[in-house]
Amino acid sequence: MKIETGYKPGLIGSIVEMHARYYSITSGFGPEFEAKVAAGLADFIPRLENPQNQIWHVSSDDKISASIAIDGEDLGNNTAHLRWFIVDDNMRGTGIGNNLTGLALDFCDAQRFERCVLWTFEGLDAARRLYEKNGFELVEEWEGDQWGSVVTEQRFERLRGA
Repeated sequence: MKIETGYKPGLIGSIVEMHARYYSITSGFGPEFEAKVAAGLADFIPRLENPQNQIWHVSSDDKISASIAIDGEDLGNNTAHLRWFIVDDNMRGTGIGNNLTGLALDFCDAQRFERCVLWTFEGLDAARRLYEKNGFELVEEWEGDQWGSVVTEQRFERLRGA
């Protein structure tokens, strides 16, 4: 197992597949969700040339099994967007999610972003514990159905150095 940065062939498809499989089983999300993940990644990957953007992925036996990204452009106002954080079933509980989160937040601090924002939804308790452990605070909640089923969406923020 190794953590790599940047694009590698198959990265977009692997991340989309992990998201689609996991969230269809756990949350009932369908094609709308998968399409949004794919479209977002397709827009983001060519922007990796900008030093404010980065993606980390875990490879084991040449299979991508975890990812996290920082999009430093899409929100503006010196705000980083933590995106596409997923750990495949075979890697959960290994600490890799904590390692990836640490790398992403170190990157945010090194780039001197004032804040890092992420959107998620209620019920992802392990992820929420990890976010809060790393200085994120819940700042907003609302009911939404943009992913194909109704969930309580959440916005978390972390100020630099938190």
